Amino acid sequence: MAEKLATLSFSDGTPSIDFPVLTGSVGPDVIDVRALYAKTGKFTYDPGFMSTASCRSNITYIDGDQGILQYRGYPIEQIAEDCSFLEVAYLIMNGELPNQKQLGEFVDIVTHHTMVHEQLMRFYSGFRRDAHPMAVLCGVVGALSAFYHDSINIHDARSREISAFRLIAKLPTITAMTYKYTTGQPFMYPKNALSYVDNFLYMMFGTPCEEYKPNPTLSRAMDRILILHADHEQNASTSTVRLAGSTGANPFACISAGIASLWGPAHGGANEAVLKMLAEIEDAKNIPAFIKRVKDKDGHAMLMGFGHRVYKNYDPRAKIIQKTCHEVLEELDLKDDKLFKLAMALEKVALEDEYFVKRKLYPNVDFYSGIVYKALGIPVAMFTAIFALARTVGWIAQWNELISDPDQKIGRPRQLFTGAARREFVPMAKRK
Repeated sequence: MAEKLATLSFSDGTPSIDFPVLTGSVGPDVIDVRALYAKTGKFTYDPGFMSTASCRSNITYIDGDQGILQYRGYPIEQIAEDCSFLEVAYLIMNGELPNQKQLGEFVDIVTHHTMVHEQLMRFYSGFRRDAHPMAVLCGVVGALSAFYHDSINIHDARSREISAFRLIAKLPTITAMTYKYTTGQPFMYPKNALSYVDNFLYMMFGTPCEEYKPNPTLSRAMDRILILHADHEQNASTSTVRLAGSTGANPFACISAGIASLWGPAHGGANEAVLKMLAEIEDAKNIPAFIKRVKDKDGHAMLMGFGHRVYKNYDPRAKIIQKTCHEVLEELDLKDDKLFKLAMALEKVALEDEYFVKRKLYPNVDFYSGIVYKALGIPVAMFTAIFALARTVGWIAQWNELISDPDQKIGRPRQLFTGAARREFVPMAKRK
């Protein structure tokens, strides 16, 4: 079969240049422009990388127009319904679903690495009690390399595997400790008898005063949220992890960089914005006026938690978390709570209003996950920290893929320079 080519022609008399066209297993073809500068002395210009593939990957596939999200080829609808988070973690990291024996061994390793070094706990006292959880998370995760420097040889597959297990196992502990520190409650050591999610909720909400009893409905809700956020292709934070990884930085530093990127309100902070929006609306009777301001281009009101940068159709994760959200509200008898009634009323309006339907501004995963977090008693400031806990699995898999890819080089984007051309230095005495 002949090689597919794309021809670039110029209007200034420069000869036309052919570039290979690469074809993936699914999705659009990609024009390989790596030789562009060498052949033409020119770069491409693509702010936000809207039309640029930065890597090859076989982990996660998204089709935003069709509302498709797949982990290693498996539709998110099937994965979220039938798998546990650690089962999905195994899939994302290893490429295949585990059998019973493989899953048992994987869970056992994670379970027995959930404790953190006792000295790491002292890091928390260096932060103010009112510090944002993401600030704490960035610092503590970045510091892990100082405690586990025996596994930061990125060129050794075994070292990478050990670091991966440590990160997956310790992120729930570190995240829960971050929450406990802000509340002034004592840290809760992990319990090996509990599942991954139950252990996390126990460390978050348990106290030495009384026995913590897991609620299956709430545990399953948290499990689904973690699954839905486990990976999402080459988004900003994943690209940050890959860029940091391309320098040879250790995995703990790379994941800390990803956490910092996720902190941005346009990325991981979107579910926080949903709760703030609901607080501003305050009452269901104010929804019509709010919707009117949203529709008014000069109204400066934004409908947070609706629509998505990638999904131009319905966010497939939203369909799953919507059901989970209603289950949680039912279990906790919060259907009549003012905030949740307001959220459901806003959901109804957006799903039925022609203005939003026509523009495909459907509720996304952030809309429902924020409501679930709130129902579980998780403060708004912790929302993005839990997102980071879930996304760590995807970051690790993407980082591992980067390290193993012979085509990858240190990330070095080019620029279109628009500043001053060369100028001659003027001594101070001669400046006007």
